[in-house]
Amino acid sequence: MKLLLISDLHYGLKQYDWALRVAPEFDAVIIAGDLLDNASHVDGRAQIVVVLKYLQRLSAMTTLMTCSGNHDLDAHNRDGEKTAKWLGQLRSMGIASDGDSVQAGDILFTICPWWDGSVSRAEVGQQLARDAERRKGKWAWVYHAPPTGSVTSWNGRRSYGDEALSQWIHEHRPDFVFSGHVHTAPFCDGGSWIDQIGSTWVFNAGFQIGPTPACVVVDTVEHAVLWFSTGRREYANLAVPSAKPAENGQLPAWFKVSDQTLDLAQG
Repeated sequence: MKLLLISDLHYGLKQYDWALRVAPEFDAVIIAGDLLDNASHVDGRAQIVVVLKYLQRLSAMTTLMTCSGNHDLDAHNRDGEKTAKWLGQLRSMGIASDGDSVQAGDILFTICPWWDGSVSRAEVGQQLARDAERRKGKWAWVYHAPPTGSVTSWNGRRSYGDEALSQWIHEHRPDFVFSGHVHTAPFCDGGSWIDQIGSTWVFNAGFQIGPTPACVVVDTVEHAVLWFSTGRREYANLAVPSAKPAENGQLPAWFKVSDQTLDLAQG
């Protein structure tokens, strides 16, 4: 499978347009949270209407999976904890989101909501435990925040990761965690877009302004992963434990999505 990870679009409509252009190149597109922007001048209800239309169009082109982030919370559950109630509309569109599990190819994807307190955190733990019983092949988690202590959660001064996620990774050992949330991790000293915790690969595409999002492309057949931003690209071999990403240089021959297609050639 060839997977595209993007995150933290924050109601950037040009970046959603870019996703529509490249989506057919991929077997699955993962948007790992913060689809909306709670600091925008556009009313949140209007943002939801527009983003739902984008997601519906994306899902017509490829398999789409998305989880909530901290900017996506629009309601409270019965325990008073914040939740992204609007994402529940995706289920009727056939789009996998918070609380769902999807088998795509040989990978079981578990899509986790942003948790806002002890009750919703416990529900995520129960969701992961249930899917741990189901896994037969590879297992991937879509989870907005990266784990605490990981270079994917480092912003140059401190870790903004999820401690519960770190514990769940050590307990269940998924193959992949697709995340976002910490915008600067791939760009700052001591941070990165990729990490390996035990046997688990963790990815955080990061955030950049402009018409194209930073993105991670994973090819599970070739065991290779690439990260693109407008100024840099790196790739790593997932078949090599603790592989260090190589910067720029010749792209692997298997990578068929051109820089021109990704709108990153000028970088």
